[in-house]
Amino acid sequence: MADDFSEHEVYLAGGCLWGVQAFVETLPGVTFTEAGRVNGSTRSLDGDYDGYAECVRTRFDPTVVSVEQLMAHLFEIIDPYSVNRQGPDVGEKYRTGLYSEDPGHLRRARAFVDARSDADRVAVEVLPMVNYVRSADEHQDRLARCPDDSCHIPRELLSKYRS
Repeated sequence: MADDFSEHEVYLAGGCLWGVQAFVETLPGVTFTEAGRVNGSTRSLDGDYDGYAECVRTRFDPTVVSVEQLMAHLFEIIDPYSVNRQGPDVGEKYRTGLYSEDPGHLRRARAFVDARSDADRVAVEVLPMVNYVRSADEHQDRLARCPDDSCHIPRELLSKYRS
């Protein structure tokens, strides 16, 4: 578990990871991002997704950005009511959520969802991180390298917090 004086880490799933990574890395307080897959049933990227959700491993400075703020930012770029779909991307691997090994992160993320007046309709998972696999190099910072690739996140949001 991370303490208040070190970086913290969560795994954010918001549909296709290319746009999520491009957005999250612009957020104040985010110190590291990495494209990957979370909470599947294998330790390999060989074959199918095997229950994984596309995600962005996100390290952050809790003195700059909170878990609640990260959740609010995630909700800017997703349809929180959609199950296994974001934009044109459909399937279990495109589900949304926040995953962490830190029970405190999970409590704060769950409280964020529960405080919403529409909490009963929200389809965003808040679960312990069971396992994580880093995506191949071709998926890391994909939109920075290939800006014309498709993405479900509006382009104006991808630069909203870039200084």
